[in-house]
Amino acid sequence: MRWFLFLIVGLVLLTACSDTHNEGIPVTKVVDGDTIKVQLNGKEETIRMLLIDTPETVHPNKPVQPFGPEASQFVKSKLEDQNVTLEMDISERDKYGRLLAYVYTMDGEMINERLLEEGLARVAYVFEPNTKYVDNFYKIQQQAQQEEKGIWSMENYATDEGSNYDAAVDTSAETIEKQNSGCDIKGNINSSGEKIYHLSSGRYYKQTKAERIFCTEAEAKKAGFRKALQ
Repeated sequence: MRWFLFLIVGLVLLTACSDTHNEGIPVTKVVDGDTIKVQLNGKEETIRMLLIDTPETVHPNKPVQPFGPEASQFVKSKLEDQNVTLEMDISERDKYGRLLAYVYTMDGEMINERLLEEGLARVAYVFEPNTKYVDNFYKIQQQAQQEEKGIWSMENYATDEGSNYDAAVDTSAETIEKQNSGCDIKGNINSSGEKIYHLSSGRYYKQTKAERIFCTEAEAKKAGFRKALQ
C-alpha cells in the first residue's frame, strides 16, 4: 500500500513539473519588447515576460519611448514566426489575464535575460511568489548598467517607476548640442537591434540616420556601439 501512495505522489509531482514548461509553442505576434501572443491549447494567449519591463511603444496613453522600438525589434528578430518554450513560475496569470512566463527560443536562449543583457529592459514587477530568477536578473542588469548599454546610456532615464521621458528629451537636446559643437560620429541601431557607429569617412555615413551622436569612438563603444565595417 505504501509503495502505491509513493507512486501516486510521484506522478502528481511529475505532472506538476511538466505543466511549468510548454515546448514548441507557435508565436502569432510580437506585441512589443516584453509581450507576445502565442497559440496555446487551441486559443491565442497573451504572454507577458516575467520580471522585466521594456520602454513603451504601443501604450495608449504614453509616447513611444527611447529603446522601446529597439526592444521590440530585438524580440521580433528572435521570435517572430518561431516556436518558443514557455516556463511558468508559481502564479500563472496577472490581473489582466495574461500568462506570465520566461520565454525561450527553441535553442534554449531566454529572451527575458537577453533583453536585460542588451540594456533593452530593466528588472521590474518583482512580486512573490514569481521570483525564481530575480537574483540572476539583477546581476545581469548590474552588468548592463556598468557598461551603460541601452536604457542605461541615458542619465536618469531608467528608474524604478519606469522610463523617464523627460530624461529622454534632455538626452535628445544633448544630441543636438553635440552636433552643433562639431561631434560627428553617428550611432545607429539597425533592424536587428545591432548598435553600430559610423565615422564621417565611412561608406554609408551620409545615408545613416543618427539616433545618437558621439564625440569620440571611445564614447560610442562605452554606449555599446561597434564600428561599422565599411
